[in-house]
Amino acid sequence: MEQIAFTMSLNPGLASEYKARHDALWPELETLLREAGISDYSIFLDPRTHTLFAVLRRAPDHTMDTLPLQPVMQRWWAYMADLMETGPDNEPVTHPLNPVFHMP
Repeated sequence: MEQIAFTMSLNPGLASEYKARHDALWPELETLLREAGISDYSIFLDPRTHTLFAVLRRAPDHTMDTLPLQPVMQRWWAYMADLMETGPDNEPVTHPLNPVFHMP
């Protein structure tokens, strides 16, 4: 399994709504993510900067690059677009993080 991490930006004052929407994650979205080879996915919030920090594990044969083409993913992005920084297609703006330390 490969571990990756990235940041996103939450709009100020929307942390509770962001958490509530993820607490009620659509089952079909969870299935899609798992079928794409994603597991152990967590998102953390730095409330001082409104930065979301995501970390996940993905299988070597993952298909994450196909997720933007999936209708359920596009619906989720549209549903979340009012809460965070997104691109013109509602995809969250992400900034990949480079690993510098890991203690297994």
